[in-house]
Amino acid sequence: MRTPPRTRRAHAAWVAAGTVLLASTATAAALPATAAAAGCSVNYAVSSQWQGGFNADVTVTNLGDPITSWALTWSYGAGQRVTDAWNATVSQSGAAVTASNVSYNGNIATNGTASFGFNGSWSGSNPVPTGFALNGVTCTGGTTPTTPPTTPPTTSPTTPPPAASADITVNSATRYQTVDGFGAAQSIWGSAWSTAETQTLVGLGANQLGLSIVRTGVSPVSGEWPTHVNALKTAKSYGSGVKILASPWTAPAAWKTNNSRINGGKLRTDYYDDYANHLNSYVQYMRNQGVTVDVTSVQNEPDWHPDYDSMDWSGTELRNFVRDHGSRVQNTKLMVAEAVNLNYTYTDPTLNDTTARNNIGYIGGHLYGTEESGRLRSYPLADQHNKPVWMTEWNLHAADGNGSNIWGNPGNQTVWNETLDDIMRTVHRSMEANWTAYVWWYGKRYYSFIGDGEAAFGTTAGAPLKRGYAFSQYSKYVRPGYQRVALTKSTKANPLEVTAYTGGGKTTLVILNRSTSAVNNAVVQVPQNITRAEHYLTSVSANAASQPVAANGGQVTVNVGARSISTVVLTH
Repeated sequence: MRTPPRTRRAHAAWVAAGTVLLASTATAAALPATAAAAGCSVNYAVSSQWQGGFNADVTVTNLGDPITSWALTWSYGAGQRVTDAWNATVSQSGAAVTASNVSYNGNIATNGTASFGFNGSWSGSNPVPTGFALNGVTCTGGTTPTTPPTTPPTTSPTTPPPAASADITVNSATRYQTVDGFGAAQSIWGSAWSTAETQTLVGLGANQLGLSIVRTGVSPVSGEWPTHVNALKTAKSYGSGVKILASPWTAPAAWKTNNSRINGGKLRTDYYDDYANHLNSYVQYMRNQGVTVDVTSVQNEPDWHPDYDSMDWSGTELRNFVRDHGSRVQNTKLMVAEAVNLNYTYTDPTLNDTTARNNIGYIGGHLYGTEESGRLRSYPLADQHNKPVWMTEWNLHAADGNGSNIWGNPGNQTVWNETLDDIMRTVHRSMEANWTAYVWWYGKRYYSFIGDGEAAFGTTAGAPLKRGYAFSQYSKYVRPGYQRVALTKSTKANPLEVTAYTGGGKTTLVILNRSTSAVNNAVVQVPQNITRAEHYLTSVSANAASQPVAANGGQVTVNVGARSISTVVLTH
């Protein structure tokens, strides 16, 4: 880390014009099999509904003994069919539905809860389900339905004219990089994320941020390795396709020329094999704990030598290390070199050496000064050798000014300006540069994605922050394996900074509008017909809020608010 100068899964769905959005809710009680007289409640809520489909969220609350394995059953009476589910395994036979725990949602602790959700289809009508039972024990309490709204939403979707002239045209035939993900770092020297905090950061549910990369530190002291195991296991099991990046700040002091963990110092060449074994031991230790370390960096910031953990390398030394010793590090892919500003002198030697190049999987770099140095762009040598480029750290909170408690105020304009104009703009630029990942500094910090609870900074520990919601416009909807595709814009759309992606049967666009004027009735054209459209927007006054959107064949029409970042998700 280099300190800079002070200078639900959301499932709101497409609603066709004239269709009323229902939010029908019912509750029922069931007894857990392990508690003869304890109460257990089940809350089933249709949070959004559209013609032929719906999204349901279910919460099971146990007030008795813990349950380590559970199955919730119910019946549908109107032809409802369950499709994709999250946080549970959901199956259906005729009208009977069974939801059971998965590894990361397996315990209903005393006074605890388990939550899951799913998408479904329906025909005719969509009444509430009946016959709730938990582990085979039927409901003994009453049913208390919540009356659904009888009026349509106050804001109706805008219906686009037939075959409107497109403002953003997606060309999925022209493809660029495949996205590895968007993420953040755990505390490198401090305490680990809690289970709940990890779930907020990597989950795809409501008020969760969908991170798909977690960066963690490789301590030079193996006794410190267990600190983050639980958080990493949670990230891997609870999230979707989450990758772990492990970055060392220093080798053990005795192996370095300055005999110290801090102030740089080089790794002595006679300890190169020991250092390779050290990295390998970390990877295998984590593997034995059930955590796959997908990417292992050789060194964090080899060109920065502060008075905290650090180590100095040249590009030639990095090449020699990975060429001669890189194959010792097994069950992971190596990364070089996480230089402060993606300085090519630290990566070119490795890329130009066949053996060294074959021993690495990724090129890494940080964003401090990268744009100013002209390197926030495609890296031709890495592209030539098919080595994905990851931006693995940036930390900016110059908005502190004279009032650090501004970070707990979601409507603070200074914070929003920095988030939109600096952080989100550089995510956009990184994607346009064909980089495949963007990893922010600490995910949990007062200026980051979730609050850390420090009283002086005004945030609540574990609660999503404005910056987190903004980042989730990429991380939650542009998933690992999606591929960026080409697009063109009309004059009307010129103020918008847009990238488009295809994957998972969807076309996803992330739109930055950093201008002070809204771009209303913007028509997006995609090659395939659209079966479902979603639009989510974050601004100084909204947090990943669902927006009206109307579909017509292969077009959708959206309103892009001023000073906002939004995501359009189109299912084909």
